[in-house]
Amino acid sequence: MSRRVPGIGAALALALTLTAPFALSGPLALAGRAAATDQYTVTALEFTVRAGGRDCAVDADLYRPADVDRSHPAPAVLATNGFGGSKSDGSTDAIGRTFARRGYVGLVYSGLGFGKSGCLISLDDPDIDAAAASGLVDFLAGTRAADDGTRADFVTLDAKGDPRVGMIGGSYGGAVQLATAAVDHRVDALVPMVTWHDLAYSLDPNNAVGGSVPGVFKRQWTNGFYLMGETQPLTVPGLDPTRINSLACVHFVSEACALIRGLNSGSYPAKATADVLGYAHSVSPVSYLNRVEAPTLLVQGQADSLFNLNEATATYKTLKAQGTTAKMIWQSWGHSGGATAGELDLSRGDLESSYVGRRIAAWFDRYLRGRTTADTGPAFAYYRDWITDPATTYARADQLPPLDEKLYLSGDGKLVDDRAKVARGSREYTNWPVPTSHSENSLSGMTGLPDPAPYDTRGTYLGWTGPPLNGTTDVVGAPRATLKVVSSAARRVQDSGDAADKLVLFAKLYDLAPDGTATLVHRLVAPVRIPDVTKSFTVTLPGIVHRFDKGHRLRFVIAASDDAYTGNRGIKPVTVVSSPRDTGVLELPVVAD
Repeated sequence: MSRRVPGIGAALALALTLTAPFALSGPLALAGRAAATDQYTVTALEFTVRAGGRDCAVDADLYRPADVDRSHPAPAVLATNGFGGSKSDGSTDAIGRTFARRGYVGLVYSGLGFGKSGCLISLDDPDIDAAAASGLVDFLAGTRAADDGTRADFVTLDAKGDPRVGMIGGSYGGAVQLATAAVDHRVDALVPMVTWHDLAYSLDPNNAVGGSVPGVFKRQWTNGFYLMGETQPLTVPGLDPTRINSLACVHFVSEACALIRGLNSGSYPAKATADVLGYAHSVSPVSYLNRVEAPTLLVQGQADSLFNLNEATATYKTLKAQGTTAKMIWQSWGHSGGATAGELDLSRGDLESSYVGRRIAAWFDRYLRGRTTADTGPAFAYYRDWITDPATTYARADQLPPLDEKLYLSGDGKLVDDRAKVARGSREYTNWPVPTSHSENSLSGMTGLPDPAPYDTRGTYLGWTGPPLNGTTDVVGAPRATLKVVSSAARRVQDSGDAADKLVLFAKLYDLAPDGTATLVHRLVAPVRIPDVTKSFTVTLPGIVHRFDKGHRLRFVIAASDDAYTGNRGIKPVTVVSSPRDTGVLELPVVAD
């Protein structure tokens, strides 16, 4: 058994040094009242906006191209930071500089509760964070002034009070775009990057299809960000008093603190859990996408265990189904790393040198500049790390690949391609009082803490392994498994009224090399809290883009625990029985080379 990863307590002890996921290296925003280059000026502004029944200060920088004035207006780009950051982050500040150089008016601001902006952190609540952003759209429309009287009469208007404006940003700065577009239809184009569809799934995922019970608490990611927010009064001198809630909930709105504490409690009675997860739903795109009309280019990262590809896929499908113009790109990097040469780096302020950057530029050219000939690219594109030619790294498709290959879980631990090959048999595993499987240290990228290779401890998991592949197999999308398990211990307590008593397991897919090296693709797992162990259930794994090379083998695993999550309550042995007529099925979205 490999060395255990450091506990969440060790990670949180370093929280005071954590940086936002998009606070990448780069020059800080220009200091002073105004600064200028030969291409644009930068003016620091403050706004007082009404949001959630409170007056909130918003700290912003206005980027104005040198040749833009009332007689020569230009469209605008509005952006804000990722969680824990500010308008001065390298990547956030770079958005203003990049688009100003491209001739757009840029307005970059610190989100509520961050940087020098006031009020509490409210998780991109459309009634609060989106209301604040809508006030900034008023400024771009010329219908309101900044606190010092500055007005913008140089932004292209679609009608009186209606500016031509797009939004871009990542993570926390991504969801706020969808929230803003839901409450303010003056927003004309969106580029949400590596963001969420439903925070209830993000923080407490249950990958059982149709499951109605709470999920499995993603404790490392959630507590890391929570502490990052709560410690701001200790790290920000002269904090705006509107950013202080109470001693019990210092920097967040009370509902957000109740959400985190409820998940951390390890107890999930029906009504209380529905209340806290209901808040997570209410501030998420899943609750308001039906009001989003702006053309949306979704960019999601393959290396992302916080907001995985399934989240962007759910948003994409919803927008498409309701007739909203939408396209989707699966890039290499996300919250879990994956940065690769040639991929978009917002902190560099360069769009032309990357595929994703060129797609973003074309998106705004089409929907903000009105250039109908701008090529906004295919409906779906995805990065392939096995391609070395930068010109062909991204594959293009009209739709997501279907689940078109089936493998069966044999009783002897094999993955077979024909139900008739399934051997009869049963195998068992059991959990320990402590986690015995490791996928990742979720906060490794932000804390610098070591992250050992993924592992599973003998006796606490079951695996099924296929034969060596005769050729390359490219999996693009979310695999799906249909399973049935037997657990008398779980069955005895599953109707206790507390969902914490229901059985938890973790499904995952490994790539086994000929030398025995096992690769857990992007360290992604599918946590499941099984609604009823007397019935079969279907698990949707996180989406991946991965080539299984010739001679490699696929391995499907279900494990009793994962140390990035809260696991089972009590000891619950699990048995899996297989026969040709009744066995688990693994479905894969495989594409031709």
